[in-house]
Amino acid sequence: MLAAVTGLVTGAGVALFEWITRDQLVDHLRDAPVGVQIAGPSLGLLLAALILRHLGGGGPATADEYIKNFHDEGKRLPIRPVPARLLASIATLGLGGALGYEGPSIYLGSAVGSALQHRLSRLFSRQDAKMLLVCGAAAGVAAIFKAPATGLVFALEVPYQEDFARRMLLPAGIAAATSYVTFVALVGTAPLFTVSGAPPFNLRDLGGAAILGVCCGIGARVFTQAMQRTKAIAAESSPIPRALCAGAGLAVLGLVSWLAFDRVLTFGAGYDNLAWALQPRRAIGLVLLLLILRALATLLTLGGGGVGGLFIPLVVEGALLGRVVGGLFGTSSVSFFPLVGVSAFLGAGYRVPLAGVMFVAEATGRPGFIVPGVIASMVAQLFMGKSSASPYQEGARAGHLERRFALPLRAVLVTDVATVPPDTTIDEFVRHHLLGNRRQVVPVLEGSDYLGVMRIDEAIAVDRDLWPVATVGKHMRHDFPTVSPDAELRDALVAMERADVDLIPVIDHGAFVGVITTDEVLRLDEILGRTEGDERT
Repeated sequence: MLAAVTGLVTGAGVALFEWITRDQLVDHLRDAPVGVQIAGPSLGLLLAALILRHLGGGGPATADEYIKNFHDEGKRLPIRPVPARLLASIATLGLGGALGYEGPSIYLGSAVGSALQHRLSRLFSRQDAKMLLVCGAAAGVAAIFKAPATGLVFALEVPYQEDFARRMLLPAGIAAATSYVTFVALVGTAPLFTVSGAPPFNLRDLGGAAILGVCCGIGARVFTQAMQRTKAIAAESSPIPRALCAGAGLAVLGLVSWLAFDRVLTFGAGYDNLAWALQPRRAIGLVLLLLILRALATLLTLGGGGVGGLFIPLVVEGALLGRVVGGLFGTSSVSFFPLVGVSAFLGAGYRVPLAGVMFVAEATGRPGFIVPGVIASMVAQLFMGKSSASPYQEGARAGHLERRFALPLRAVLVTDVATVPPDTTIDEFVRHHLLGNRRQVVPVLEGSDYLGVMRIDEAIAVDRDLWPVATVGKHMRHDFPTVSPDAELRDALVAMERADVDLIPVIDHGAFVGVITTDEVLRLDEILGRTEGDERT
């Protein structure tokens, strides 16, 4: 029931957002003189910067906030920045910024779900702490694209690069369906893209889809790395100057587009680019030029502090790249390669191959694109490496032990540990530590200063006749890995795994503090796991 409420509110909210942004701003600006269209994005970036600065919106992130908060256990999505970020997104997108509407839609839905769950937190278990957050994200995508299955799959797929959010399928599906019904009841059911005819389905085209997947994987990897670099540069600069500089760059791109295409195709989210790419008789050179212009426009809008989504920019780049490859193949179907390119480029860029395929099938109403889309999307994933449009994605769900990796070392630090001075003989070391206390690794200290470790391996390497006179200080191991007390548990475990040891000394500026052992790490996981179970009970 609460998932349905989340979907209902999100669907209505996204419909209002789209009506203001697209119908009242973008559509009117498209009818304005060319000079106004060219200047619009600059004004939008400046207004967005002022809104975020003076209304407490913080940074420009939207969809990233959903992914980040999904992994942030114990914290709900902050609600205070939501109005400012939505206003900034209306300014960015409504005045022609080259980003997508889905970012604010996801953010709006996530905020609605998170706020509702916080209000009724007593109804949810600890394991379901992010349930309505996911429902809201699914509802936001389902509404803005009129694609409920895409919304469901995207919300479950995007938090991880190689996994899915679990325990969320049923409620997220209900939220996506409810949001879709609410949205189309207000704005209509026309598909996002109009495609005529049926896509071809032969071995030549399927082979072309695989080649397109390679191109999209490489292209998406370069594009997403450029986006992350742009975000990093923007985060280090002042908001107003960066908005003005990026706005000037967007004005130049708009002028180039007008001279080349007699239209400002760098203006707006890019739906008109898709319509342009799906028209017959397009020169490959012009398609390549538009692909570059749109990529630069997205990067400048992003670098200028614009607030919007990256879903549609990835879609546009995929469609244009697909049109280029289709032109090289000389296919008779104008729409086949652009729409397969959408699946592959989007799926690779956001690491959501299933959502990319589902998006094309739902947005066009043509399920015949599923098989070639799957081929291209899966091939594209192979060329993405660890790159992604979002820096907050994780590889896969972590188990109980992996979730402890960020704990400080003091949680498993053993300070009451046997040590030996460097003048101890090998014979004393073997009798007292190896045989008496069954310690196979013993730290060697001179006072409180750490010198190294003595192990059974070093002892047995010494001639047995020399044990009564040979000392630990002469035969100990000096290069044994150590870790600082300021490190996290993750750092200690990585060092232990690389050295293939079960113990690592903790050293603070040369002074011995204690040791970390795998036994204590496993015991910690057992204790904390039992404690969490008691809390849930």
